[in-house]
Amino acid sequence: MTRTVHPLAIADLSAFARNLRHRLAERHRDGLPPPGQQEMLNLLARAAGLRNYQTLAAVAPADVAEAPPPAAELTPAARKALTQFDAAGRLLRLPSKLSVQRTAMWWLWTRFALRRKYSERDVNRILNAHHHFGDPATLRRELVEMGLLGRKSDCSEYWKEPARPTPEIAAFLRALRGAIAA
Repeated sequence: MTRTVHPLAIADLSAFARNLRHRLAERHRDGLPPPGQQEMLNLLARAAGLRNYQTLAAVAPADVAEAPPPAAELTPAARKALTQFDAAGRLLRLPSKLSVQRTAMWWLWTRFALRRKYSERDVNRILNAHHHFGDPATLRRELVEMGLLGRKSDCSEYWKEPARPTPEIAAFLRALRGAIAA
């Protein structure tokens, strides 16, 4: 049987570990045996803010294991967006061309977990970890305006919107993942 790779992006490793420890401690308190493989996958997915492993598999594209598309197969905006990131996947500058900027924003969108609520401080922390130019407010605003992040009207709570990337954006994300892994 072939193995499908499902990447798990964890925005806050400390919160993830705390959540997983809490869930395992609950099982222990209830006198349950250690979890089996499927149950452990569900626990990991829940600790990452997802409903279960099936949700993780649906959210994380299974084509991550594919080789990144050659640059020639990418649109001009996607090729230009690739040049806006360093080798660790951090945005070097905010692209001035709107189509390139919107393409780059999708990478930042992948840094957030579905079904998790974030404070403005949490969003800023995640964005600051993934860009170099020190302007999380602009990035936050762009993500909200694009419909990739949602927020309450008082800006007290943010969440990742369940958006589907276009084939062009999916190719860009695969290419960037491949460039980072290389």
